Amino acid sequence: MKEGKAFLKSKMKWVGLVGLVLSVFSLFVHFLLARFTEDGFSEYQSSITIFSWRPVFEATDLSRTSPLYRRLWGPVGQLESLHPHANPKGYYADPSAQSNGYIFVRIQGGFHEIRSSICDVVAVSRFLNATLVVPEIQQTTSKKGISSQFKSFAYLYNEETFMAALVKDVNIVKTLPKSLKSARRNKEIPVFRVPYAASPYYYLHNVLPILIKHSVVELVVSDGGCLQAILPPDLEEYQSLRCRVAFHALRFRQDVQDLATNILHRLRAPGRPFIAFDPGMTRDALAYHGCSELFQDVHAELIQHRRAWMRKRGIIKGQLSVNSAKQRLKGSCPLTPEEVGILLRAYGYSWDTIIYVSGGEVFGGQRTLIPLHGLFENVVDRTSLSTSWELSRIYGREANLDESYPRAPPSAQVETKLDAWKNSGPRPRPLPPPPARPKTYNIEGWWGWVAESDNEPESTVVELRTNAHKLLWEAIDYTVAVEADVFIPGFDSDGKGHPNFASLVMGHRLYQSAASKTYRPDRKEVVRLLDQIHGHIYHANHSWLTSIRRHMRSSLVDGLIEASNKSKSSSLLSHPVPECSCLRPNPSETLSNASTPSVHLQVHAALGVVHRCPAWMDGEKNLSSNEKDNEEDIDENDPSSSRLFLQHAGSHDAGGEDINLKEESQFEDQEEDGGD
Repeated sequence: MKEGKAFLKSKMKWVGLVGLVLSVFSLFVHFLLARFTEDGFSEYQSSITIFSWRPVFEATDLSRTSPLYRRLWGPVGQLESLHPHANPKGYYADPSAQSNGYIFVRIQGGFHEIRSSICDVVAVSRFLNATLVVPEIQQTTSKKGISSQFKSFAYLYNEETFMAALVKDVNIVKTLPKSLKSARRNKEIPVFRVPYAASPYYYLHNVLPILIKHSVVELVVSDGGCLQAILPPDLEEYQSLRCRVAFHALRFRQDVQDLATNILHRLRAPGRPFIAFDPGMTRDALAYHGCSELFQDVHAELIQHRRAWMRKRGIIKGQLSVNSAKQRLKGSCPLTPEEVGILLRAYGYSWDTIIYVSGGEVFGGQRTLIPLHGLFENVVDRTSLSTSWELSRIYGREANLDESYPRAPPSAQVETKLDAWKNSGPRPRPLPPPPARPKTYNIEGWWGWVAESDNEPESTVVELRTNAHKLLWEAIDYTVAVEADVFIPGFDSDGKGHPNFASLVMGHRLYQSAASKTYRPDRKEVVRLLDQIHGHIYHANHSWLTSIRRHMRSSLVDGLIEASNKSKSSSLLSHPVPECSCLRPNPSETLSNASTPSVHLQVHAALGVVHRCPAWMDGEKNLSSNEKDNEEDIDENDPSSSRLFLQHAGSHDAGGEDINLKEESQFEDQEEDGGD
């Protein structure tokens, strides 16, 4: 009996041991699978990940054929005749096999500066009959611990696609020949720090002779554009070339493009359209325009510190202290996320509309976006629509490295003070010197203290890597914003008074699909309207809502015309009309509605569009004239959309005002139709 029990215990021990071994083996296999089958695992995990975005929608189903849907999401009828056309419009020869030499380019700056500069240097290379070396697209990254991949063209864009798309425009090579490489390494080739928006004749008279003499020149582009936006009429084909570069040749590298596509799929999964919003509230832009008083405490100090830094370097020629309230009234400051949210709600977008916040980090952090979250339930960005491992995969091999390089030893002066304190006489002795304050300061940050010197502290290795990653973040946001159903900017100027990220998005949307809804609100007028209800901003009356809707609707076309007239000279990519567009009137338009064609012709004349689209475009499907007429006559003051804003503000009498709203709407609609 005892032997049987001992045998049973021994057997159970062996079973337990075998089970333990199998468990360890199973865990080991799972770790191997997670380590070496990352692609398959990521596809599986992406299908079961619960994102921080949990969409909440009301039960009402807004039909795509309803007037309200077409007013909020439908195309802009007056711009439907504009179509992209960046092909050569006349005789256009292939690049010459015998070039005048090589142009090596280093581009410094952020996402929008890099994109604009690449288009300009391609046009300059064609103009000078030179061979372009694929540009370096990062600021200098010669610091210890920074990989050279962060300044390579391929870190952001698809190099092969870029070269293949421009094979009939300019000769492009990946690197300089070996002999010229060594000459550049020894700093034996001429270098030009190109001025912003230089004329073609600058290159013809200054750069070309040196290029022919030395067979190579290096261009340093730092201000986001090295060729003027408007070229003489005889250089019309160079404008089309710049559009081909920006809208066809520049494709983001494949894994970045794939992640942006996945985010787009997740945005459209609920089956609803969405709005892309770019706040444009960067520290440089706020400092340049003197808008520090939009914030409080350390935020205002950080902006003023940056403004002082910019004045010291000649970027700003005005006074250090600027009245931010006056700047805001002039429309020189960005619209805050709360102000943009109020505009959208007042126009008729419901509380459950999906809003994608794009354009990189917002100065002030997430607290700046809290009012927008209060107005709209579904405010998202790339971080809420993707996982951390999806983002980390596109960063490269240095993404997870810590700042582990050795710290600098304390200065000799500090050691002397410590020795003097230790060797001083009997107590009471003076207090020891305080420890050195770390000079950690981020250009785009909102950290808890301001640097004590006038100079910006030198960026650390981690900050330099983060700046490189920001290019990828903005590439994802750029793709999503261009494809959005509606786009609205908070600001359209950067920290040097040049077009910013939002400007490039609006230009790309204008080229790709001119009729897509892109609001361009007049900030001066918006501030005036918002100040009218400053004391009761969430309980607006009907006449104020009507004024907002009229302004928002007019910004779709009038805002485009005004921007084209005022800021066309700043950037071609922000306003690629008429150089890169053509006119294809709808053949079904008749004189049955004479007002519609005349309005369209006035818009086309204001934009300067004269080129007719080639014949092969005529086969594409057009909207019927009835559809267009309906879009132009949409009820601008729909009472149901009025209640959307009032209900969210907690107004319980909104339902009782239906009859009055309808009567006012009918009267105002008649007034509006008569005005058109």
